Amino acid sequence: MDTNTLFRLDGRIALVTGGSRGIGKMIAAGFVAQGAKVYISSRKADICEAAADELGPNCIALPQDVSTVAGCKALASQLAEREERLDILVNNAGAAWGVPFEEFSEAGWDKVMDLNVKSPFFLTQALHGLLKAAGSRARPAKVINITSIDGQRLNAWETYSYHASKSALIFLTKRMAARLVRDGINVTSIAPGAFPSDMNKAARDHGDAIARGIPAGRIGVDEDMAGAAIYLASRAGDYVVGETITVDGGLVHAALGTSIDA
Repeated sequence: MDTNTLFRLDGRIALVTGGSRGIGKMIAAGFVAQGAKVYISSRKADICEAAADELGPNCIALPQDVSTVAGCKALASQLAEREERLDILVNNAGAAWGVPFEEFSEAGWDKVMDLNVKSPFFLTQALHGLLKAAGSRARPAKVINITSIDGQRLNAWETYSYHASKSALIFLTKRMAARLVRDGINVTSIAPGAFPSDMNKAARDHGDAIARGIPAGRIGVDEDMAGAAIYLASRAGDYVVGETITVDGGLVHAALGTSIDA
Protein backbone atom coordinates (compact mmCIF):
# COMPACT_ATOMS: atom_id res chain seq x y z
CA MET A 1 0.00 0.00 0.00
CA ASP A 2 1.43 3.36 -1.11
CA THR A 3 -0.05 6.23 0.87
CA ASN A 4 2.60 8.75 -0.20
CA THR A 5 0.78 9.53 -3.45
CA LEU A 6 -2.74 8.79 -2.25
CA PHE A 7 -3.88 12.39 -2.61
CA ARG A 8 -1.74 13.41 -5.58
CA LEU A 9 -3.29 14.39 -8.92
CA ASP A 10 -0.20 14.28 -11.10
CA GLY A 11 -1.10 13.90 -14.77
CA ARG A 12 -4.81 14.38 -14.14
CA ILE A 13 -6.88 16.82 -16.21
CA ALA A 14 -9.63 18.72 -14.41
CA LEU A 15 -12.36 21.21 -15.29
CA VAL A 16 -13.89 23.42 -12.61
CA THR A 17 -16.92 25.52 -13.52
CA GLY A 18 -17.30 28.74 -11.61
CA GLY A 19 -13.59 28.35 -11.02
CA SER A 20 -12.58 32.00 -11.11
CA ARG A 21 -13.61 32.85 -7.55
CA GLY A 22 -15.00 31.54 -4.27
CA ILE A 23 -15.31 27.82 -3.70
CA GLY A 24 -14.45 26.98 -7.32
CA LYS A 25 -11.18 28.86 -7.09
CA MET A 26 -10.35 27.17 -3.78
CA ILE A 27 -10.81 23.78 -5.43
CA ALA A 28 -8.89 24.73 -8.56
CA ALA A 29 -5.95 25.97 -6.49
CA GLY A 30 -5.93 22.72 -4.50
CA PHE A 31 -5.92 20.62 -7.66
CA VAL A 32 -3.07 22.63 -9.17
CA ALA A 33 -1.05 22.21 -5.97
CA GLN A 34 -1.50 18.44 -6.19
CA GLY A 35 -0.14 18.32 -9.74
CA ALA A 36 -3.26 18.49 -11.92
CA LYS A 37 -3.73 20.44 -15.11
CA VAL A 38 -6.81 22.50 -14.37
CA TYR A 39 -9.19 24.29 -16.70
CA ILE A 40 -11.43 26.88 -15.07
CA SER A 41 -14.58 28.27 -16.59
CA SER A 42 -16.76 31.23 -15.71
CA ARG A 43 -19.08 33.59 -17.49
CA LYS A 44 -16.86 36.70 -17.33
CA ALA A 45 -13.80 36.19 -19.52
CA ASP A 46 -11.59 38.86 -17.94
CA ILE A 47 -12.11 37.52 -14.42
CA CYS A 48 -11.57 33.94 -15.61
CA GLU A 49 -8.30 34.86 -17.34
CA ALA A 50 -7.07 36.79 -14.30
CA ALA A 51 -7.77 33.86 -11.98
CA ALA A 52 -5.96 31.44 -14.29
CA ASP A 53 -2.94 33.76 -14.41
CA GLU A 54 -2.95 33.92 -10.62
CA LEU A 55 -3.08 30.13 -10.24
CA GLY A 56 -0.11 29.58 -12.56
CA PRO A 57 0.82 27.86 -15.82
CA ASN A 58 -1.06 24.65 -15.00
CA CYS A 59 -4.34 26.56 -14.90
CA ILE A 60 -6.08 27.49 -18.16
CA ALA A 61 -9.11 29.71 -18.61
CA LEU A 62 -12.06 28.54 -20.73
CA PRO A 63 -14.65 31.30 -20.32
CA GLN A 64 -18.20 30.15 -20.99
CA ASP A 65 -21.74 30.68 -19.75
CA VAL A 66 -23.03 27.25 -18.74
CA SER A 67 -26.51 28.41 -17.73
CA THR A 68 -27.90 26.97 -20.99
CA VAL A 69 -27.57 23.59 -22.65
CA ALA A 70 -25.96 25.34 -25.63
CA GLY A 71 -23.36 26.85 -23.31
CA CYS A 72 -22.65 23.44 -21.76
CA LYS A 73 -22.12 21.93 -25.21
CA ALA A 74 -19.90 24.84 -26.24
CA LEU A 75 -17.68 24.39 -23.18
CA ALA A 76 -17.42 20.65 -23.84
CA SER A 77 -16.40 21.39 -27.44
CA GLN A 78 -13.77 23.90 -26.29
CA LEU A 79 -12.26 21.32 -23.99
CA ALA A 80 -12.40 18.56 -26.62
CA GLU A 81 -10.33 20.74 -28.93
CA ARG A 82 -7.56 20.72 -26.32
CA GLU A 83 -7.81 17.34 -24.57
CA GLU A 84 -8.64 13.73 -25.42
CA ARG A 85 -9.90 12.91 -21.94
CA LEU A 86 -11.18 14.51 -18.74
CA ASP A 87 -10.28 12.95 -15.40
CA ILE A 88 -12.15 15.31 -13.07
CA LEU A 89 -15.20 17.52 -13.57
CA VAL A 90 -16.32 19.84 -10.78
CA ASN A 91 -19.80 21.24 -11.36
CA ASN A 92 -19.50 24.31 -9.15
CA ALA A 93 -21.12 27.17 -11.10
CA GLY A 94 -24.24 28.26 -9.26
CA ALA A 95 -26.60 31.07 -8.39
CA ALA A 96 -28.82 32.09 -5.48
CA TRP A 97 -31.95 34.21 -5.26
CA GLY A 98 -33.49 35.55 -2.08
CA VAL A 99 -36.82 37.40 -2.27
CA PRO A 100 -39.91 37.37 -0.01
CA PHE A 101 -42.49 34.71 -0.87
CA GLU A 102 -45.06 37.19 -2.14
CA GLU A 103 -42.57 38.73 -4.56
CA PHE A 104 -40.63 35.67 -5.71
CA SER A 105 -40.53 35.69 -9.52
CA GLU A 106 -40.42 33.08 -12.24
CA ALA A 107 -37.13 34.62 -13.41
CA GLY A 108 -35.59 34.04 -9.98
CA TRP A 109 -36.85 30.47 -9.98
CA ASP A 110 -35.66 29.61 -13.48
CA LYS A 111 -32.24 31.27 -13.21
CA VAL A 112 -31.33 29.26 -10.12
CA MET A 113 -32.83 25.94 -11.19
CA ASP A 114 -31.25 26.16 -14.65
CA LEU A 115 -27.74 26.86 -13.39
CA ASN A 116 -27.80 24.75 -10.23
CA VAL A 117 -29.61 21.63 -11.51
CA LYS A 118 -29.94 21.55 -15.27
CA SER A 119 -26.39 22.66 -16.08
CA PRO A 120 -24.55 20.03 -13.98
CA PHE A 121 -26.57 17.32 -15.73
CA PHE A 122 -26.17 18.58 -19.28
CA LEU A 123 -22.52 19.55 -18.90
CA THR A 124 -21.73 16.07 -17.58
CA GLN A 125 -23.72 14.62 -20.47
CA ALA A 126 -21.78 16.76 -22.97
CA LEU A 127 -18.47 15.66 -21.43
CA HIS A 128 -19.48 12.01 -21.10
CA GLY A 129 -17.18 10.88 -23.90
CA LEU A 130 -14.11 12.59 -22.46
CA LEU A 131 -14.90 11.27 -18.97
CA LYS A 132 -15.32 7.72 -20.30
CA ALA A 133 -12.00 8.06 -22.10
CA ALA A 134 -10.34 8.81 -18.76
CA GLY A 135 -12.19 6.40 -16.50
CA SER A 136 -11.88 2.72 -15.73
CA ARG A 137 -12.77 0.37 -12.89
CA ALA A 138 -9.21 0.56 -11.65
CA ARG A 139 -8.92 4.33 -12.00
CA PRO A 140 -12.31 6.02 -12.25
CA ALA A 141 -12.90 9.48 -13.61
CA LYS A 142 -14.63 11.79 -11.15
CA VAL A 143 -17.61 14.13 -11.29
CA ILE A 144 -17.99 16.27 -8.17
CA ASN A 145 -21.16 18.32 -7.83
CA ILE A 146 -21.04 21.25 -5.45
CA THR A 147 -24.32 21.17 -3.56
CA SER A 148 -24.92 22.96 -0.23
CA ILE A 149 -26.01 22.40 3.33
CA ASP A 150 -29.09 24.36 2.21
CA GLY A 151 -30.05 21.17 0.41
CA GLN A 152 -29.98 19.39 3.78
CA ARG A 153 -31.44 21.97 6.17
CA LEU A 154 -33.28 25.28 6.15
CA ASN A 155 -31.52 28.60 6.40
CA ALA A 156 -33.04 31.80 7.69
CA TRP A 157 -33.53 33.42 4.28
CA GLU A 158 -36.30 33.09 1.70
CA THR A 159 -34.19 31.36 -0.94
CA TYR A 160 -36.90 29.08 -2.30
CA SER A 161 -35.36 28.04 -5.60
CA TYR A 162 -31.89 27.73 -4.06
CA HIS A 163 -33.12 25.29 -1.40
CA ALA A 164 -35.01 23.31 -4.02
CA SER A 165 -32.09 23.26 -6.44
CA LYS A 166 -29.50 22.04 -3.97
CA SER A 167 -31.80 19.35 -2.58
CA ALA A 168 -32.43 18.24 -6.14
CA LEU A 169 -28.72 18.17 -6.99
CA ILE A 170 -27.94 15.97 -3.99
CA PHE A 171 -30.40 13.37 -5.26
CA LEU A 172 -29.38 13.90 -8.88
CA THR A 173 -25.84 13.06 -7.75
CA LYS A 174 -27.06 9.65 -6.57
CA ARG A 175 -29.02 9.01 -9.78
CA MET A 176 -26.07 9.99 -11.99
CA ALA A 177 -23.71 7.91 -9.87
CA ALA A 178 -25.86 4.82 -10.33
CA ARG A 179 -25.64 5.14 -14.10
CA LEU A 180 -22.12 6.44 -14.66
CA VAL A 181 -20.29 4.05 -12.34
CA ARG A 182 -20.65 1.40 -15.05
CA ASP A 183 -18.57 3.67 -17.32
CA GLY A 184 -15.76 4.03 -14.78
CA ILE A 185 -17.02 7.44 -13.62
CA ASN A 186 -17.67 8.14 -9.94
CA VAL A 187 -20.18 10.89 -9.15
CA THR A 188 -20.18 12.50 -5.69
CA SER A 189 -20.99 15.85 -4.15
CA ILE A 190 -19.68 18.29 -1.57
CA ALA A 191 -22.17 20.26 0.52
CA PRO A 192 -20.35 23.36 1.80
CA GLY A 193 -21.44 25.36 4.79
CA ALA A 194 -20.27 28.89 5.54
CA PHE A 195 -17.38 29.81 3.25
CA PRO A 196 -16.63 33.44 2.37
CA SER A 197 -17.66 34.24 -1.20
CA ASP A 198 -19.65 36.66 -3.31
CA MET A 199 -22.58 34.24 -3.02
CA ASN A 200 -22.25 33.87 0.75
CA LYS A 201 -21.80 37.51 1.70
CA ALA A 202 -22.81 36.81 5.30
CA ALA A 203 -19.78 34.54 5.80
CA ARG A 204 -17.58 36.92 3.83
CA ASP A 205 -18.59 40.13 5.60
CA HIS A 206 -19.71 38.89 9.04
CA GLY A 207 -17.56 35.81 9.57
CA ASP A 208 -17.10 36.25 13.31
CA ALA A 209 -20.84 36.53 13.91
CA ILE A 210 -21.63 33.55 11.69
CA ALA A 211 -18.91 31.48 13.41
CA ARG A 212 -20.69 31.76 16.76
CA GLY A 213 -23.46 29.51 15.42
CA ILE A 214 -21.11 26.85 14.04
CA PRO A 215 -20.02 23.99 16.34
CA ALA A 216 -16.42 24.20 15.08
CA GLY A 217 -16.37 27.87 16.06
CA ARG A 218 -15.25 29.27 12.71
CA ILE A 219 -16.24 29.63 9.10
CA GLY A 220 -14.58 27.54 6.39
CA VAL A 221 -11.20 28.37 4.88
CA ASP A 222 -9.64 27.47 1.54
CA GLU A 223 -7.89 24.36 2.83
CA ASP A 224 -11.14 22.90 4.16
CA MET A 225 -12.76 22.99 0.73
CA ALA A 226 -9.65 22.05 -1.23
CA GLY A 227 -9.03 19.09 1.08
CA ALA A 228 -12.48 17.60 0.58
CA ALA A 229 -12.29 18.03 -3.19
CA ILE A 230 -8.78 16.56 -3.41
CA TYR A 231 -9.93 13.54 -1.40
CA LEU A 232 -12.81 12.82 -3.77
CA ALA A 233 -10.78 13.55 -6.91
CA SER A 234 -7.74 11.48 -5.96
CA ARG A 235 -7.04 7.78 -5.47
CA ALA A 236 -8.08 8.27 -1.85
CA GLY A 237 -11.71 8.68 -2.93
CA ASP A 238 -11.91 5.97 -5.59
CA TYR A 239 -14.35 3.82 -3.58
CA VAL A 240 -16.74 6.69 -2.79
CA VAL A 241 -19.77 6.66 -5.11
CA GLY A 242 -22.95 8.74 -4.90
CA GLU A 243 -22.04 10.20 -1.52
CA THR A 244 -22.44 13.82 -0.37
CA ILE A 245 -19.69 15.00 1.97
CA THR A 246 -20.85 17.80 4.24
CA VAL A 247 -18.11 20.37 4.91
CA ASP A 248 -19.65 22.81 7.35
CA GLY A 249 -17.92 22.68 10.73
CA GLY A 250 -20.71 20.51 12.17
CA LEU A 251 -23.66 22.80 11.48
CA VAL A 252 -25.86 20.11 9.94
CA HIS A 253 -24.82 17.02 11.89
CA ALA A 254 -23.39 18.31 15.18
CA ALA A 255 -25.37 21.41 16.09
CA LEU A 256 -27.50 21.09 19.21
CA GLY A 257 -31.11 22.22 18.97
CA THR A 258 -32.84 24.31 21.62
CA SER A 259 -34.50 22.27 24.37
CA ILE A 260 -38.22 22.91 24.93
CA ASP A 261 -37.39 23.04 28.65
CA ALA A 262 -34.85 25.83 28.23
